[in-house]
Amino acid sequence: MPKSKVRKKDDSAPRTVSRTPVKIKAAPSSTLYVAVMLGLMVIGLLWLVVYYLAAEQISWMNDLGAWNFLIGFGFMVVGLIMTMRWR
Repeated sequence: MPKSKVRKKDDSAPRTVSRTPVKIKAAPSSTLYVAVMLGLMVIGLLWLVVYYLAAEQISWMNDLGAWNFLIGFGFMVVGLIMTMRWR
């Protein structure tokens, strides 16, 4: 089997881009951030529980109908998205 030719590097061309990774030290999340994150998830859960148990007694919630699912799950999704930035 023939052997491949070895190529020489061109040392005359200057390197302009440094590809060394830089570590960024991130501080831990504040307690307020964690409280808001958990609060949004709990509010979404409570919204759905109240809708299932007491929608007939709360007229404005009963008028929303299926939009209650969007509101409840919306709160929970925002809280879950916030977990991606939590340190």
